[in-house]
Amino acid sequence: MGILIVDDTDFDRNLLRSILLSAGYEISGLATCGEEGIRQYHALQPNLVMLDLIMPDINGIEVLRRIRIDAPDAKVMMCTSVGEESMVDLARRMGARGYVVKPYIADNLLGAVQKILGPPGKSRI
Repeated sequence: MGILIVDDTDFDRNLLRSILLSAGYEISGLATCGEEGIRQYHALQPNLVMLDLIMPDINGIEVLRRIRIDAPDAKVMMCTSVGEESMVDLARRMGARGYVVKPYIADNLLGAVQKILGPPGKSRI
């Protein structure tokens, strides 16, 4: 359960983790690349995946596609830089529940997560 963060950049991965934990959300895992994210998704079955769009091994669109093959109801939110609107549109058509733009603004990020998961629970990891 909780949230799985998949991002190849240490700074972004740790910033997401910090913002989500400080708001009371549970973090179930951290993945540094797309392949690791897919493996962790299947092992952890998180409530939400925060998925970077651009990664060196496989991009977030392919990770989303592969997760949704076995888990069509998976909740995935894309994390993107400004200027990648066509990729975000494709991700939405493939089932992403939303997206947040980098650099992260805590209020925007938490509002987007709350729309998908509701308010945070009391437990944390």
